[in-house]
Amino acid sequence: MSFPFLTSEAALLAYLGSFLSVFKHHQVSPLYEGAAPRSLGDQPEDIPTLTWYPVKSGKAQTSAIVVCPGGGYGALADHEGRPIAEWLNTLGISAFVLKYRLGPEYHHPTMLEDAARAIRTVRANSETFQVDTDKIGILGFSAGGHLASSIATHFDNGNPQSSDPVERVSSKPNAAILIYPVISLTQPYTHQGTLNNLLGDNPTTELLDFMSSEKQVTSETPPTFLVTSFEDEAVPMENSVMFAEALRREGVPLELHVYERGPHGFGLGDGSGEYGTWPMLCANWLRIRGFRK
Repeated sequence: MSFPFLTSEAALLAYLGSFLSVFKHHQVSPLYEGAAPRSLGDQPEDIPTLTWYPVKSGKAQTSAIVVCPGGGYGALADHEGRPIAEWLNTLGISAFVLKYRLGPEYHHPTMLEDAARAIRTVRANSETFQVDTDKIGILGFSAGGHLASSIATHFDNGNPQSSDPVERVSSKPNAAILIYPVISLTQPYTHQGTLNNLLGDNPTTELLDFMSSEKQVTSETPPTFLVTSFEDEAVPMENSVMFAEALRREGVPLELHVYERGPHGFGLGDGSGEYGTWPMLCANWLRIRGFRK
């Protein structure tokens, strides 16, 4: 997301005003200029987007979190997008909801590239968004949690030779929040629909291992907050537990909450059930991590 060449200060201010007014009303912005890499067309499903939910902070920088809704890599759950961004805003955190491309039309590495681009976009435009480049996190639900865990374990430092300034910066999130996430793509704990949409019907063993996030954790993986439930029959709790164990082995700070009750896909929880307490616990963790006061 780079600005066009503008010949006067007035033109620049006018452009910035229109740019920010679009986002102020929570409108979407294409993630890439022109056609996205690997694009198969020009329909809405071919165009990944980022929607900014800003925090009015004056001149102060805020932290930022990119939100990845779930949906088995075949859809995007509405209740895991905008409501999450608005909740983050109440914590004084700027939010960016990512619409990433989906299967079965798209497969890996397209989704991971979209997540990387989202982190880079926020970081490269930190002055416009008024965010701290060292306080950019990622939050994902279910398959969106798999995507968030994937960029938390497969980030890079950017390409300094790229002609695109966005691609020159790091795609590493500074924190990861994974809510009932798919983590493993190997049996017996994977979610088959997520696996098929992401990798197709006949992925190699090497690719399954590469995209099983519990096998990709290093000491460079960012601090992580995880939520799951014993009752989740769609994505077994072992996904979160295995990732937490891998983080522990590598000395990465983590917080893991396993609720006894709670269906898959409970989102914010709406204050109902024991699982409805996770936003409060997460807010406290974000304070500890320096993402909020």
